[in-house]
Amino acid sequence: MTLLNAPQYNAHREARNRNLLVGGGVFILILVLLYLGGYMLGHGWFFSNLPVEHKINSFMTDLQNKDYKTAYGIWMNDPNWEQHPQNYDYTLKRFTEDWTTASDWGPITSHHVDISKRDGSGIIIAVTVNHSAKKLFLWYERSNGTLTYSPRELQY
Repeated sequence: MTLLNAPQYNAHREARNRNLLVGGGVFILILVLLYLGGYMLGHGWFFSNLPVEHKINSFMTDLQNKDYKTAYGIWMNDPNWEQHPQNYDYTLKRFTEDWTTASDWGPITSHHVDISKRDGSGIIIAVTVNHSAKKLFLWYERSNGTLTYSPRELQY
């Protein structure tokens, strides 16, 4: 191919190619911002811990509203637990005591889910309870969706 028989300039095609390059660059930039933003804000890469944080928020709201039966269902990851309570050694009565009279915070009057971090087979969630300086650390087991107290605390 010589210069004399080069293809005709196509402005529409050049504009499309330019727009695809710019769009691809913007897409990659947004992807990087989501990737790093979620991690830097304490919600996991790509904000992957947000569903668990929402579950913890629902759990704490149920405790705050004194709906211990629903909160117990979230704790055990079994909304139909009342149909087979014999399956659980940790009873609703004990659960209610643990979150009211036997609690370090007393009955829950306010809460805020602060930060979460994946750790091994689960996620550690830090929660501010009753405007206290002392944080509550919960453990979400990813394999079965149950909650428990975290064996570790987050430093943030």
